[in-house]
Amino acid sequence: MKKPGSIVLLVVGIVLSLLGLTMASAGAAAAWLASSQDDGAFFASPTERYTVSSRALVSPQLDAVGEGTPERLPFDVGTLRLRATATNPGREVFIGIAPQSEVDAYLAGVHHTELREVKFQPFRPVYRDVPGSSAPAAPGAQQFWAASASGPGEQELTWNIAPGNWTVVVMNADASGGVSTDLQAGFRSDLIKPAAMGLLFAGALAILIGVPLLVLGAVGLGRGGGAPGQPSSTSAEAPGFAPASPMSSPLHFTGQLDPAVSPWRWLVKWFLAIPHFFVLFFLWFAFAVTSIIAWFAILFTGRYPLSLFHFNVGVLRWNWRVAFYAYAAGGTDHYPPFSLSRTDYPANVEVDYPARLSRGLVLVKSWLLLIPHLLIVGAFTGTATWAWRTEDGPAGVINDRGGGLSLLGLLVLIALVILLFTGSYPRPLFAFIMGINRWVYRVLIYGALLRDEYPPFRLDQGAFDPEPLQPTNADGRAGLQ
Repeated sequence: MKKPGSIVLLVVGIVLSLLGLTMASAGAAAAWLASSQDDGAFFASPTERYTVSSRALVSPQLDAVGEGTPERLPFDVGTLRLRATATNPGREVFIGIAPQSEVDAYLAGVHHTELREVKFQPFRPVYRDVPGSSAPAAPGAQQFWAASASGPGEQELTWNIAPGNWTVVVMNADASGGVSTDLQAGFRSDLIKPAAMGLLFAGALAILIGVPLLVLGAVGLGRGGGAPGQPSSTSAEAPGFAPASPMSSPLHFTGQLDPAVSPWRWLVKWFLAIPHFFVLFFLWFAFAVTSIIAWFAILFTGRYPLSLFHFNVGVLRWNWRVAFYAYAAGGTDHYPPFSLSRTDYPANVEVDYPARLSRGLVLVKSWLLLIPHLLIVGAFTGTATWAWRTEDGPAGVINDRGGGLSLLGLLVLIALVILLFTGSYPRPLFAFIMGINRWVYRVLIYGALLRDEYPPFRLDQGAFDPEPLQPTNADGRAGLQ
């Protein structure tokens, strides 16, 4: 049975929560910036050297506010500060800001240089040379500058940003050729603090509305267990409780290799699975939120809310089906269903619902106790990188770049390439790949607080879970206790 109301609640809750989290993060960053510009401080760029052979260095056009806005605004947009120092101590530097049209008229027919962009790390300016033969008048004698500074040593210009199209010009004070200066730009605005407060308030409001809607949607989708019309396992201790044998794992993890899997379809499965990747991005966000709610529930009650448990297991189930289809095994050509519920898909995840969970373990199990497993899982699924060197642009800058595959990804790629050329998926390799995935999911359910049993350091290979060990009698033979 479909649950459209729960789906709508979940979608709206996820969107609002994500939007709220984004706005709150932006607001926190803006608040930090606002606090760092107290007492008149500016956000300043590094001081860098700009050297051109022409008579003037001209910045890209500054569209401060844009055309059509009032000449005087009811608030201070911000203040720009520029500092310039001539590289040659014997020269005087000029720096000014003026309307774009005035600068164009002043430099018409004059050899000058436009700064197109600046690349950092490493620093490299990109210029466009504008030829000309005219000699301009001394810049300090012009009357069109909105703000300017000229003289020996370091010159500082401050300008309250105003509507219009503006250009920064750096020249030698005598308008001679060969401009070489050390420049630094700074900015401050009284609008940052109120903008930060507005973002924080709007983000908090969106989170306060979105998280309850998300949880209600997850509860609605998780109510009733794993499959429509299929009752959950029960016990006298807790609804939905399925006790696991001490000899077996509470995780039931399967993946059946399709004997007729296509030799070539894996080449496009990543593309076919894009709709699932999109949905899973939002489901994993919901999984994180509901896991936080469950953390508090376990801490205070010792129980994992049943509906949230079924929802989160459903997310793991959905994720494993897509992974088995596309990138973590490539073991079937059957397209994964868009469902959290149990289906007849060849890959499946089930987790036994626990009657009780330790309220003390919840404080340390997700990070401290999992460190040994996280190191192993990181070795299985982490990226092995390599680097190469390339020359970027005419300056011959050397950049390091990297890339790689995880061990799991490499094994899957080898298996699929063999499948491509032989038409047969190597079964021993498939069994090993399943063992890695099973280990990963055992760690995942423990870290996600779904069970208290510590994951075994064991690579159980194959499509199905290993048979639970039978208890033995005193004579060593298997029997019933």
